[in-house]
Amino acid sequence: MPDPSHAQPHPAAPPERRPGGRTARIRAHVLDAVRAELGAHGYEGLTMEGVAARAGVHRATVYRRWQDTGGLLADLLDAAGQDDWQPPNTGSLHEDLTALNDEIQQSLLAQPSIAQALIAASFRSARAAHAQQQLWEDRYQRCEILVERAIQRGELPHHTDARRLLIAATAPLYHQLVLMHTPPDPHLPTHAATTATLAASAGAFNHPPPNPNP
Repeated sequence: MPDPSHAQPHPAAPPERRPGGRTARIRAHVLDAVRAELGAHGYEGLTMEGVAARAGVHRATVYRRWQDTGGLLADLLDAAGQDDWQPPNTGSLHEDLTALNDEIQQSLLAQPSIAQALIAASFRSARAAHAQQQLWEDRYQRCEILVERAIQRGELPHHTDARRLLIAATAPLYHQLVLMHTPPDPHLPTHAATTATLAASAGAFNHPPPNPNP
């Protein structure tokens, strides 16, 4: 495997324009193969040759377009950011956060867990880390509507910081399941949502007031 410290320090973002036709089909087959290889072998077992064989394409094609496994993972994460996923809309902030946490927990507990494999890869590949950061940014931006709706319903103070609230609501799942590897707790999604909702309603995540004497 390539040494992550030798990866490009400023990885180029995947091209904005996605070609269609045969090129798009090859990309789809290769990314499906990456998911399958991650699920079967994890990041440590991901190889360009294994992906090429599973995708049914020549390995030279994979090397030419993606260069290394970091490029494959970056494109896989980039593709995830192009989906049409939307956060829950239950009519209640607490239920929205609970449903969101349920989705997160399911993805982290899936066997195999592609989500966990990608998180692990982001610590070993600079290109994957860059793409993972962009995906996190995309997901947080999409989820900010949960907080905006809650403010409109009068559930939260008007100056609630959506990003801080979302991080507080979801972080316990990543801490327990990814960092601590604790046994799954079916109540954790609800408990984390409850704690964050109560703290937010009390103003814990309000934007700080502007400094009158800058």
